[in-house]
Amino acid sequence: MIHPEYDVIVVGAGHAGNEAAAAAANLGAHTLLITMNMGVIGQMSCNPAMGGIAKGQIVREIDALGGYSGIVSDHSAIQFRMLNRSKGPAMWSPRTQNDRMRFAEKWRLMLEQTPKLDFWQDAVLELIIENDRCCGVKTQLGATIRSKSVVVTAGTFLNGLMHIGEKQFGGGRAGEKAIHGITEQLVEHGFSADRMKTGTPPRVDGRSINYQVLEEQKGDENPQRFSFTDTPVLSNQRSCHIAHTNLAVHDILREGFDRSPMFNGRIQGLGPRYCPSIEDKIERFHTKDSHQLFVEPEGWETVEVYVNGFSTSLPEDIQVKALRSVPGFESVRFFRPGYAVEYDFFHPTQLHHSLETKAIQGLFFAGQINGTTGYEEAAAQGIMAGINAARSTWNMEPVTLKRNEAYIGVLIDDLVTKGTKEPYRMFTSRAEYRILLRQDNADQRLTPLSHAMGLASDARLQALESKRARIKKMRTSLEKTSVTPDEAQALLEKKNSAPLRQKQKSIALLSRPNIGLTDLISSIDSINQKSQEHQLELADIECLEVEVKYEGYIEKEQAVADKLQRLDYISIPKGFNYHALESLSSEAREKLSEEQPANLSSASRISGVSASDLAVLLVHLGR
Repeated sequence: MIHPEYDVIVVGAGHAGNEAAAAAANLGAHTLLITMNMGVIGQMSCNPAMGGIAKGQIVREIDALGGYSGIVSDHSAIQFRMLNRSKGPAMWSPRTQNDRMRFAEKWRLMLEQTPKLDFWQDAVLELIIENDRCCGVKTQLGATIRSKSVVVTAGTFLNGLMHIGEKQFGGGRAGEKAIHGITEQLVEHGFSADRMKTGTPPRVDGRSINYQVLEEQKGDENPQRFSFTDTPVLSNQRSCHIAHTNLAVHDILREGFDRSPMFNGRIQGLGPRYCPSIEDKIERFHTKDSHQLFVEPEGWETVEVYVNGFSTSLPEDIQVKALRSVPGFESVRFFRPGYAVEYDFFHPTQLHHSLETKAIQGLFFAGQINGTTGYEEAAAQGIMAGINAARSTWNMEPVTLKRNEAYIGVLIDDLVTKGTKEPYRMFTSRAEYRILLRQDNADQRLTPLSHAMGLASDARLQALESKRARIKKMRTSLEKTSVTPDEAQALLEKKNSAPLRQKQKSIALLSRPNIGLTDLISSIDSINQKSQEHQLELADIECLEVEVKYEGYIEKEQAVADKLQRLDYISIPKGFNYHALESLSSEAREKLSEEQPANLSSASRISGVSASDLAVLLVHLGR
């Protein structure tokens, strides 16, 4: 009797669960967030970082929708880097290194300040299912809590089994027990479940590392932020470092292979292809003499260090011996060893695009339960599941994002239509519209939609409208303002760009590949005056510059995308030799050779075959 009936119950307080709970509550649904331990809400179970290739775009999209991940990341950041700056803007991806303790603290404080959101510390052991509808949960403490919809974000806890060498014990992550019962119940209702595995590297004492022999990796000189709101910008940053394994390290690791749960058959689940364990790396890439290790601080004050790239489930003695053979780690002290965890997931083809299950109404899945890996992928599913769980309680149509609207749309469409046989991770190559889905324009793509559904605030929409107005005014000024050869001479000489022979519009100069808008503003008085007049911000400059420089590419990409859709059912000759096409990714060659799809439609639904791979096939098929 202590619990009222809720609109939405969210099971699990990781990245998916937190975004789901925040979204549902902010839409006005009376929401309950249930977690086994209130002390680890928003815990970074793996590396202390957010964003990265394609993942940074997802964090920006979550923020543009009104989610919390970008804000939390900015408030807990200790370093910011924009990755892939040497490539085109479709590839630019923001990434923060974070203070693990502050990250979790900020998550909890933001959730506690969210109206209509309640909390309950307990373990959910059973779902209440009546007439093929989920109506609540039953907990370990004996509570029966009813609701109109339930979002399950169980992470790695469903029948979780942890491995270190020959030791195995139940658990979803270090120090936390596994959950039993939910998988078995859902399988009885016709769901198809399977096993996956993930792993984590040792955490070590930074005071025992010799940083003098490591390569320093600093943050950006002018750090940005994830959120489109007024979050703090870093004034000081902590460096990461890079170390390297060697043949001696590899030989030591091989000594433990006979006791490795990966190689002796004790681990049945498939691990992530793109984030393999160190033992998997040296086995798969046996011709490589060295692998990079990224030495990541866990926070501002703590001495704990995360050894990214050394994920392992080998016995502790082998882990210590091998890591101490890495230059700079000769005297390293362990805080805890690396381990692998095996867990249940449900094939995501059993979901609608809303992330509601097809078999049971009112039941939504988000995060690793759907076969994904990564904080960002989980949070993206969480916010969409939370939105649609809330809307379902009011019998409203679900909100889904298309592939040309967001990386979140690509992620969910891939999961629901293609499924996955291994932990799914987002890459820019998975998106056929990636020049449209840039990190800088996430607010323009998604905030109006979010505001219309009642999630993004009026302040967010007003900020977006102000940004659009500033960019539009500045573009008009560039189209109208002419630059003389004398005005441009110094800048063009400095940039090794061809001199002007006559007056030219400023926007034509900006179209040159080696001339940036900041260059024009700092070198030409009339343009500088206009930028001040329009109160142009750094984010506006970046967005406008990309729009001007890549207009032709954007149009071409749209045309290619339309062509791909029209030619979706082109037949592929039987026995086609995919290995002869070097332009295909190695993963695509492997998967296509194995599956031998009859047509492009079938090929497009194979996990690991990207839109770029399909375009290569189109060319070689004469289309």
